[in-house]
Amino acid sequence: MFQYHNVSLTSYQAEVLGIQLVSVQSSGEKDLELLDLREALNKAKSLGARGIVTGALLSDYQRLNINMIAEELGLKVFSPLWRKDQEKYLRWLVRENYEFIITSASAMGFPFELIGKVITASDVEKIIDSSRKYKFNPAFEGGEAETFVLYAPLFKRKLIVEGKPIKLGEYEWEYRIERIR
Repeated sequence: MFQYHNVSLTSYQAEVLGIQLVSVQSSGEKDLELLDLREALNKAKSLGARGIVTGALLSDYQRLNINMIAEELGLKVFSPLWRKDQEKYLRWLVRENYEFIITSASAMGFPFELIGKVITASDVEKIIDSSRKYKFNPAFEGGEAETFVLYAPLFKRKLIVEGKPIKLGEYEWEYRIERIR
């Protein structure tokens, strides 16, 4: 249910957003992770949160569990990306000046040369073309890849990362962030 690549670096994103980061360790085990989510949402509520915004696009498992736990805690949920067209969503991100890198990918046919590179409009088209040919989700909702946002319209400044791409297997690559500022 949770992305784990570079999760320790989300404190930098919280800083450039100007928000407090609520962090809870998770085992990542199915069902047990829901207890971890409940703890995190309850912690956020205790700090004054009245609702949460999700980035859920397609996963019923994610959306239903987030909604269920939030409702139990009396929190509102807003999922503005829910069921958006995956290809249009990717194009929209670049058009709206989001800057992100792909930090891991594990799908046959994925354009692995994009690992660690700030994704451009032409890169989005490469991803979409490959996803159509090899049948993976272009927005990575099946876990085909993970991303890290370097800049978004609400950020006060851009994050700059340095690292290196590592080939882990025939269809598996990772970008190891070594420095961030």
